Amino acid sequence: MSAGEPTAEVAPRAYNRDTPAMRQYDRIKSQHPGCLLLFRMGDFYELFDEDAVTAHRALGITLTERTSGQPMAGVPFHAVEGYLRRLVEQGYRIAVCEQLQDPAEAKGVVERGVTRVLSPGTLVDETLLDDSRANRIAAAWITGTGNDLRAAVAAVELSTGEFTVEECDAALLEDVLARIGPSELLLPEGD
Repeated sequence: MSAGEPTAEVAPRAYNRDTPAMRQYDRIKSQHPGCLLLFRMGDFYELFDEDAVTAHRALGITLTERTSGQPMAGVPFHAVEGYLRRLVEQGYRIAVCEQLQDPAEAKGVVERGVTRVLSPGTLVDETLLDDSRANRIAAAWITGTGNDLRAAVAAVELSTGEFTVEECDAALLEDVLARIGPSELLLPEGD
C-alpha cells in the first residue's frame, strides 16, 4: 500500500495467532475496518500485518517480525501524538487502542479498547490540527436521472461547529468541493 492511500487492508491471517493478545487484536481490528490500528502493549503502540508495513512506509519506522514471521512495527507511547499527526496528514484513518486496566492487576490478557478514531476530517485535538487551514469533513451525493442530475454537499468544521449545506447541478460538484476544501470526503458506498 502506498503512503498516499487513506486506509489499510489487513493481510491474510497466515501467522500463528493463537495467543490471547493476538485474538484480542484481531477482534478489535475487525471492528475498525479501514483503520490503521495502534494497539497499546506496555510502553509501545504496536501495529501488525499490513498495518505494520503501511506504518513503516509512511513513518520510516523499523519493520520487524514476530517469531511467527508476522510483520510488526511500533512507536513509543510517549511520542505517539507526533506519529498520529504524520499519519493523518498523509490521509490515513487511525484507531488508537489503549490498555483499559493496569497490566499488573490483569488476570489474563489486559483489557483493551479503542479510545479514539482519527481521520483527516474529524480532528478536534489542537495538537493535531493545522492552524493555517479549516478542517472540514464533507459528504456529497448525486441524485436524479439522465440530464437532470443534481448534487448535494454537507460539510462541517468540527472544531468550530460551522455547518454548510449546498445543492447544485451535478456538473458543478467539483467546483463546490474545491471551494469548500474538505480534509475528508464521504461518499455513498459504491460511488
